[in-house]
Amino acid sequence: MLRVGLTGGIGAGKSTVATRLVEHGAVLIDADLLAREVVEPGTEGLAEIVEAFGPDVLTRDGALDRAALAARAFADEQSRRRLNGIVHPRVGARTAELMRNAAPDAIVVHDIPLLVEGGLAPHYHLVVVVDADEEVRVRRLVEARGMSEADARARIAAQASVEQRRAAADVWLDNGGARDIVLAEVDALWADRLVPFEANLRLRKPRPPRSPLVSPYDETWPGQAERVLGRVRAAAGDRAARADHIGSTAVPGLPAKDVLDLQLTVPTLDVADELADALSDAGFPRAEGHWFDDPQDGTAGSAVWDKRFHFGADPVRPVNLHVRAEEGPAWRLALLFRDWLRANPPELAAYAEVKRRLAGAHAGDGTTQPYAEEKQDWVNDAFTRAEEWAERTGWSPA
Repeated sequence: MLRVGLTGGIGAGKSTVATRLVEHGAVLIDADLLAREVVEPGTEGLAEIVEAFGPDVLTRDGALDRAALAARAFADEQSRRRLNGIVHPRVGARTAELMRNAAPDAIVVHDIPLLVEGGLAPHYHLVVVVDADEEVRVRRLVEARGMSEADARARIAAQASVEQRRAAADVWLDNGGARDIVLAEVDALWADRLVPFEANLRLRKPRPPRSPLVSPYDETWPGQAERVLGRVRAAAGDRAARADHIGSTAVPGLPAKDVLDLQLTVPTLDVADELADALSDAGFPRAEGHWFDDPQDGTAGSAVWDKRFHFGADPVRPVNLHVRAEEGPAWRLALLFRDWLRANPPELAAYAEVKRRLAGAHAGDGTTQPYAEEKQDWVNDAFTRAEEWAERTGWSPA
């Protein structure tokens, strides 16, 4: 299934987005509702809260008195942790149960207010952040929830900052204007991204081939790559030696195809094979066929350097994931080439010119293969110059 994390600050209007996604057919898991469910009268969660904080946290009819609990649980850090230790595991278990019960082709939207604060973004295929200007949010909290302005601003200040949410967001929805505007954006998100993303993921469907299109350097590429790498690292776990942003999108100022090249380095290719399903389920289906790098050791008739290749299932953010063995030389060379270009502006400029010229020459091919094959001659020569630079400067992979 496709797992979508939905989050946003208090007063941003997540419920508007969540409701619309449900209307389209999404399965909604609401973290706030589950937090209430696991402490309803008669539950083990409520019994444990009473044991920890005393019977005064109950109303006369035996329900949880949230105001009374807050006064005790948030009085100090130890009490807060004690409460979280009771509620969070139960919410997590219930969430996992609902995820397991969803259909294999479901688009599951997990509405979780503290997604960013909890560092949970890597566990979703896509993170959607709903935002609105602070003044709009304050007004909503005052008018709709009866908060004082000071309380509203304090609640907003206590949550993740706009910058922190932007760093985690694959999709940013501004819900500060007319309702119809954000609903239209949600409709487009569903039709153009979520539905095809789910199908690509379930069917292990590669993106269709296209002609090479070289774009000017995009300063958001590193941030996008880091978000995707978080998912790669989460899927690989402790079997990953390292995970890096490589290729042209990792070199500031270098024009490139709008495809993120990422590298997962693992001890051996056997480990790469063991990780194939986990990476595929995380949004990076394994590509069929024999994948390899051209050998660069200067030995005539050298065997190719085998690797594994996974592609991103997200139809909007193309990703190439190269999985290489730590016991081989290719992973190091990919990092060297990147760092060498970063440190040598004349080489960067020369490579940029080669890329532009060849992209123009192959603009009508309908595939990038001839472009890549012709470009490889320049790259192979550049590897020699990069190795000389590495020896001269003492470079090693950081």
